[in-house]
Amino acid sequence: MDKSLLEILACPKCKGELGLAEEGTELRCAACRLAYRIDDGIPILLVEEATPYE
Repeated sequence: MDKSLLEILACPKCKGELGLAEEGTELRCAACRLAYRIDDGIPILLVEEATPYE
């Protein structure tokens, strides 16, 4: 994931900052505790597609 793209993306639910998971397969919002998957380099930023994480 390109760092410049990561800087402008925001959580669609709370508008908070997103961070890249260690595996690089999802973006995570610490405030909402939701993970948004990345498919073929494209983040899927739909709240209904997000999954909770621990």
